[in-house]
Amino acid sequence: MADTFDLIVVGGGPGGYVAAIRASQLKMKVALVERENLGGICLNWGCIPTKALLRASEINHLLHDLDAYGFAADNIRFDFQKVVKRSRGVAAQLSGGVKHLMKKNKIFVADGHARLAGPGKIIVEKDGKTVNELAAKHIILATGARARVIPGMEPDGKLIWSYREAMVPAAMPKSLIVVGSGAIGSEFASFYQNMGAKVTLVEVMDRILPVEDAEISAFVQKAFVKQGMAIMTGARVQGVRKGADSVTAVIEAGGKVQEITADRLISAVGIVGNVENLGLEGTKIVVDRTHVVTDPMGRTGEAGIYAIGDLTGAPWLAHKASHEATICVENIAGLHPHAMDILNIPGCTYCRPQVASVGLTEAAAKAKGHEVRVGRFPFIGNGKAIAMGEPEGLVKTVFDAKTGELLGAHMVGPEVTEMIQGYAIARTMESTEAELMHTVFPHPTVSETMHESVLDAYGRVIHI
Repeated sequence: MADTFDLIVVGGGPGGYVAAIRASQLKMKVALVERENLGGICLNWGCIPTKALLRASEINHLLHDLDAYGFAADNIRFDFQKVVKRSRGVAAQLSGGVKHLMKKNKIFVADGHARLAGPGKIIVEKDGKTVNELAAKHIILATGARARVIPGMEPDGKLIWSYREAMVPAAMPKSLIVVGSGAIGSEFASFYQNMGAKVTLVEVMDRILPVEDAEISAFVQKAFVKQGMAIMTGARVQGVRKGADSVTAVIEAGGKVQEITADRLISAVGIVGNVENLGLEGTKIVVDRTHVVTDPMGRTGEAGIYAIGDLTGAPWLAHKASHEATICVENIAGLHPHAMDILNIPGCTYCRPQVASVGLTEAAAKAKGHEVRVGRFPFIGNGKAIAMGEPEGLVKTVFDAKTGELLGAHMVGPEVTEMIQGYAIARTMESTEAELMHTVFPHPTVSETMHESVLDAYGRVIHI
């Protein structure tokens, strides 16, 4: 006999475990199935441990720039394995925290791989054996995604890395090729560059961070180059050759082919949904390019089965997955939640300088037929940024010229990933330039650049 629940959640990442907790809060009897680590990729191999690594690289950069602040230090060095060990410790601590949350919320956790076994039924397998049989009226699939593998550039754990190998290398490489300049690629490129490696960043599109506003992308590229990074855009990797302890990439760019040799290569060329071996065959669930198709409430084509998070496609963000989890569970409970507006989801890249955005880029707004008003404010005009020794940055705001609607906000500079939520709240509350202009920003703070950018869009900027 199968153990019966109100809800079974498959996958314990930021979508799955949040769904389980919210369902428990709504008095449902919940089971969660996880085959690896609670917290999923984000907590164990993505968002959190990479930020621990990036923090170390920020400290390394600061230690080599002490003279600017009136300090001096000799023989500055780091133990790379301790840097990696700290990152893994942070991940382990938080994974343990999720385990505690499951216990606190009385959620049954099954260790193994889940597979649909008929309407409302799940079989959990571990090491080739069935360890649990579960049943529920509602099942949420939150199995996430994994790195996309390009033929000829398959990660081998030694010379060619995915994000996993890049987080736990045996030694610090002296040189590195990073293929793909999205958030993952740019963060690893920034980390290794700031730790002392010679990095070449390769992007097939005409600019790095191609989903960001073109002006912000250009700013980051200029900053990366100033830091010593080599950048190739409009470039395609034609092939890869492995040496004894090096890798050579054959790259075509601008009609010319060149070879670049480095100690290691990181492949960061996108992700694919984990749809395999879930028992989707024979159901009405539609899979489009490795992602499960859902409606705004997370419902799939099969009654009683839902999907959330990276499994359902872009944007591949932990906070998107968590919010989808809440919407999906509350809909199951009959609470009539609002559908999520993807344009209100902020995106953050934690390279140096940081990048954050929400809403439409200037180009996208114009393409949608908006007549726009654009405001800009550079960090060099902000007292706190100058006092911090971080005067390089920019805030850009895009408004509808007729209605004053905040269409988009785009930021680059120190700690902008902490500030973007102000604009996300503004968009969620459907604020116009009037509300933002009348908001009092504290002084001295870097956040004042946000206010000044709004003022600039309407010819009222003060400090530049």
